Amino acid sequence: MPTAARLVAALILAATGFLASEIVKSVIEQEMDFGWLTLINTVLGALCGWIVVGSRAGRGYSAAIGNGLTGGAALVFWALFLQAVNEMVRLSLRRVYDGPMEAIAAVFELLVEYGAYLLDGQVIWTLLAGALLSGLVAEFASRRWR
Repeated sequence: MPTAARLVAALILAATGFLASEIVKSVIEQEMDFGWLTLINTVLGALCGWIVVGSRAGRGYSAAIGNGLTGGAALVFWALFLQAVNEMVRLSLRRVYDGPMEAIAAVFELLVEYGAYLLDGQVIWTLLAGALLSGLVAEFASRRWR
């Protein structure tokens, strides 16, 4: 059921996904084709805000902090996972892997490799601030517009 809390959380986490993607692009110094990185992470942010944060709003401000951090963690996990799977498929089509098990194992190696880019201070602060803001504003929206 659509609520103001879900909408607000979706918008804030979508903006967080967008900003974090743009910061990660600037952190990676290589000439890389990022493809749809920003668009995918923006959509993932909206989905995590709608499903994870917005659905749990209305339980108090202390729970809102946890809800926001959970939504931010879900955004990071799904973004890393989808980007790693995308890269694995791209490499599989170039016949880099000897078999399907090697390709599946490569997803987790790529996930760790891409996760290292998120250890930049600017990326961490952006993700934390966006996650906390989404939880707190969703809680406010839940109380304000019932």
